[in-house]
Amino acid sequence: MSTSPTRIPTDAKVVLVTGASSGIGEATARHLAEQGHHVVLAARRRDRLAQVVGDLTEAGHSAEHEELDVTDRGNVQDVVSRLVARHGRIDVLVNNAGVMPLSPVAALRLDEWDRMIDVNLRGVLHGVAAVLPAMRERRCGHIVNVASTAAHRVDPTAAVYCATKFAVRAFSEGLRQENTDLRVPVISPGFTRSELADRGGDPQVQGAVRAATEQIGLPASAIAEAIGYAIGQAPGIDVNEIVVRPTAQN
Repeated sequence: MSTSPTRIPTDAKVVLVTGASSGIGEATARHLAEQGHHVVLAARRRDRLAQVVGDLTEAGHSAEHEELDVTDRGNVQDVVSRLVARHGRIDVLVNNAGVMPLSPVAALRLDEWDRMIDVNLRGVLHGVAAVLPAMRERRCGHIVNVASTAAHRVDPTAAVYCATKFAVRAFSEGLRQENTDLRVPVISPGFTRSELADRGGDPQVQGAVRAATEQIGLPASAIAEAIGYAIGQAPGIDVNEIVVRPTAQN
């Protein structure tokens, strides 16, 4: 864990970003730090987190990091408790951590199915459970859930991945309806340049996804800017959903 700055500007939000060691999470942390917020980058790759935090602090921004495994409910709660003790609050949680090992259902890659459920869905639930009580007590806060265009349509080889993202979108809507003082934006990226298709899954399928992403994928900064827009609205305004995809994506 890095040492946090001694003073956070009073108009800055304290933002916890999961899956922040690369891709959309890293881009979001960088963008929000540049906007003047205090960002906490959280992921499992401590060395990579430290490198990004070093870049940000050297540039004069306010940032720190925490090693975090979103599938470990106790770990998530411990990290959130430390941050609240240190800063008095978490204003924004960006639930971004995700995995996408795609394959046909008939391949029966059950371990990868379980991993997608654990990271993409349970990871979101763990984050919400950790920050929700304090946000409800303060009667304010943003819980930003990163879904996918796969939360809006189903494609072959993506059945389980789509199921997790549909679930995140459904859960987010229920959470929004139950909490009139909190804001729950759902951000659904299309093809975006990241490491999402680099691990697991059917090699042929994952290769096709990587090729499509290289050809038409958005920079991760495009999704970061959408998240920045969602959390930058005046009190009482909830940007419920943003879908961001390349113009070339069908």
